[in-house]
Amino acid sequence: MALQGLPLRLWTLRAVCALVAIYLIVPLGIILPIAFSNDTILRFPPQSMGLGLFQSYFSSGPWMRATLNSLRVAAPVMLLATVLGTLAAIGIARLKGTARQSAYGLFISPLILPAIINAVAMYFFMAKLKLIGTISGLILAHTVLAVPFVVIVMTTTLQGVDRDLEQASNSLGAGRLRTFVHITLPLIRPGLFTAAIFAFIASFDELITALFISGARSTTLPKQMWDGIRDQMDPTIAAVSAVLIILAVVLMTMAGVVRQRSEKAHR
Repeated sequence: MALQGLPLRLWTLRAVCALVAIYLIVPLGIILPIAFSNDTILRFPPQSMGLGLFQSYFSSGPWMRATLNSLRVAAPVMLLATVLGTLAAIGIARLKGTARQSAYGLFISPLILPAIINAVAMYFFMAKLKLIGTISGLILAHTVLAVPFVVIVMTTTLQGVDRDLEQASNSLGAGRLRTFVHITLPLIRPGLFTAAIFAFIASFDELITALFISGARSTTLPKQMWDGIRDQMDPTIAAVSAVLIILAVVLMTMAGVVRQRSEKAHR
């Protein structure tokens, strides 16, 4: 009975996975053809193919300023979130039982709460600090949102680290800092790289908080896309979407390559 049921369950699982994959890929199959068109309005299928929308994007002052603002925010967020999230993950790994679960839940709570609640809370907090409409305010807000991604990745990574190696290093006279630099850091480096990429993407793609905090002076790329489609249905957003998709694919591919090379090196 079990042997007869196994192929059916297997095929059912494959069918569900295929449907999920199609559901995820269909939007790309719509936005990418529009991006490679010269149409002056958003429509599918496009009427004329070309690179006109990409030319409009790279030659537009507002779009380039928004892209630069997103990079100015995402780069420091990546650094801050990676450092803070890694330290938090190391602390969580040292805890046990309920304390460990509570600390883990606390650090990933920004992902659990609805984004609009986080955004409203951030708005009032940044208003008190007079950081509305500033790059600094966006960096602080996005760091809070990016840290949970780093904590999740690094907690999983640290679970694969052999604690006996750290204890052996300590027993040979190395301090905690020296043990971390020479033993722990090389082992978690692929995880660090992956966590940094997640933090960068989490900031670069973030919209809800940016709507509340960025104002008119620090418009980020997602907010510029929101304004573009809300005010005038600007078709340039299709080219921007394609750029973001390509950027995400490149970054995730890099993370995969680094992880594969690390796994081969430790075999």
